[in-house]
Order: sequence, then C-alpha cells, then structure tokens
Amino acid sequence: MDPTYRSEQNREIAPAEPGEFKALPLGKLSIWPPVVLAPMAGVTNPPFRSICRGFGAGLYVSEMITARPLVEQRAKAEKLADFAPDESIRSLQLYGVDPYYVGEAAKRLVGEGRVDHLDLNFGCPVRKVTRRGGGAAIALKPKLLANIVRAAVRGAAHVPVTIKFRIGIDDEHETCSDSGRIGQEEGCAYVALHARTAAQLYAGQARWDAIGRLKQQVTRIPVLGNGDIWEAEDALRMMRATGCDGVVVGRGCLGRPWLFRDLADVFDGRQPQNPPRMAEVAAIMLRHARALCDWVGEPLAMRQFRKHATWYTKGFRGSARMRDSVMRVQTLIELQDVLDTLDGNEAFPPGAMRVPRGKTGGTQKVALPDGYLDSLDDETPPLPETEDDESGG
Repeated sequence: MDPTYRSEQNREIAPAEPGEFKALPLGKLSIWPPVVLAPMAGVTNPPFRSICRGFGAGLYVSEMITARPLVEQRAKAEKLADFAPDESIRSLQLYGVDPYYVGEAAKRLVGEGRVDHLDLNFGCPVRKVTRRGGGAAIALKPKLLANIVRAAVRGAAHVPVTIKFRIGIDDEHETCSDSGRIGQEEGCAYVALHARTAAQLYAGQARWDAIGRLKQQVTRIPVLGNGDIWEAEDALRMMRATGCDGVVVGRGCLGRPWLFRDLADVFDGRQPQNPPRMAEVAAIMLRHARALCDWVGEPLAMRQFRKHATWYTKGFRGSARMRDSVMRVQTLIELQDVLDTLDGNEAFPPGAMRVPRGKTGGTQKVALPDGYLDSLDDETPPLPETEDDESGG
C-alpha cells in the first residue's frame, strides 16, 4: 500500500510473521483470520454481510435480534434471523433480558438448524434500553448475567455461544472483569470487549488497555478486542499491544468493506493493496444496492441504502453534492445515473481512511431504573418492555 494511505501510527507496522497469530477456535469451527464483523443494527443484514464476506474470510455476525419475539415467532424477528443461502457460517447475535426467553430462542434456532454460532449482546448503550435495566445495564447484575448466559449455552447445546460487552456503564462502574469471568465459567467459546463504557457511546478513543487487562484475567478462552479498527494495521497493533486473540470490526468497515481484504492480507503476511478508485467504489455500491433490493424490495432498499451511500463516498470530491442526489433516488436506475456523474478515475483520498462513520456523537449519563444500583445481587429479569421486535444498537 502507498504509505500516504497509512496513518502515522501505522506506517511502521509490519504484516504478521508466520505463526505469529492463531486461528480463532469457535466450537468445531476455526476462523482465519481471527476477525469478526460486529453486529450493527440496521446494517449487518445478509446483503451487507455478503459484500463484506466477498472481500475476505472471517466471521460475519447478524444484527442484534431480540429473543422474545423469536420465541413468539413474530414476522419481523423471523425476517431478521434469516440468512442468505451462501452463508456458510450462520452467525446470529441474540439479545434478551430473561433467561427463559434467551434459552428458548437458542433451543429453537439450534433445533431448526438455523445457526452455527450465537453471540449475546450485553453492551447496548441506548437510553430506551438501559433505562429499563437492559443492554449494558445487565452486566451490573452478575447473577442475572450468569443466568442468561447459562440458559443460552444450555439451549444452544453443541452450537458455540459467545458474549460481547463494554468496559462498564461508566468509569465508576466497571463490569468487564465480571462479564469475562462469567463468560468463561458458563461455557462461552470466546468473550469480546468493546473498549468503551456505555457512557462514552462511540466518542473518544477506545481504551485498548482494558482489553489487555481482561486478557490477563480470562485465560481459558479467547478474548477479542473491539474499538477503533479503521485500518488493517490497527488490528495488528491491538493484538500485539494487548495479547488479545482476535478483533471485532464495527464502524471501520462502513463504506469500506474492502477492509476485510486488507485484514486478510496483513494477517497472511502481505502488504495490503491501495484502496479502490471511485469507479470500483461505485461498482461495489451498485452490487450492494442490488442485493438490498433482492432482500427487501426496491423502494425500501433505496431508503436503506442512503446511509451506506454517505459512508462509501465520504471524503471524495463533490461527495456532499452526490449524497444530496442519492437522497432523492427511488430506483436502481436512478442510483446508476447519479453514480455515472462521478469521476471514476479519482483516487481514494488518503484523508478519508480514518474519517468517522456510523454512530458518533458525544457522551451520555447512562439512564438506569430508579434504585437499580441498590440491588446488584438481584437476579430478577427486567420488565418485558425492554424486549420488543426491533433489533438493538
């Protein structure tokens, strides 16, 4: 790769040496490179997973799906839990606050042969979820957390279960050590830490030192790190600095699905290629949009694709004007017409490599139910209103 495309902290980072890193064990499966696509609400559906998977190997997880609607066989949850026919490792992220529904959802998904891997979300920082005791707030109650994880592992039987969580709700309430210990004791295949608190949301820098501390505490199963993997070399830096066993990639691949190609290159000891020029980016955009149309129909697909168009073109000359046009397209033909106006020879702008995409914004005071911190030994599930038929954040 041309050095101008590398950030200053990555210009001296060499690709992996033979044998430096190991494949990620996942039950009977082996994931190489040890890279996982993070579940992202409204993003990691089958079309997006297919686009990313086309650039490199790894594990590609669905957007978060709530357990109770799955057990009740609601139509929207059923659609979210679908996989494309060519998805060879069917990886689904499940969310629930009640051990009964999580266990029953796992039994159903595994019993019907629908999944090869289940991931549980205990990191959602969204106010409407935490204010009722769900999401990242669950980790404050280790007995409840353990009950949910145990139910999932038992319900999933032979299918591996993993968990993903944050450092804690804020700096005064760190829970990642307990969460990692519970994952290890209850039979998880690995644990993954998003190295921010729920109060941080997605602001500031991820605190990779927390991943290193967790790796020292959780020694019998792999520990994965999540946060600020914008370039392939970031993954190598994280693993070398923390000793973690793999990385989870979230916002870094939004509008940059070729990041998985770069990750495969550096883990296999090769220098990554230069990013694609505008013509290739436009071709990827059209493939993605067509796949979305096949999945949800053209009108809805064109609305859903607007955010992806913003991410794909961020940093290119004239991209703001192009995005204004994309916001009005209603058909694939109209999208093609807009993309035809772009300069296909324009090189990818070096300054766009690390430009933030996806969820941004400032910090927050995490909303919790009244008196929630007074009864952390309580293992009573939160109110059912914390579960609905929406995917989470």
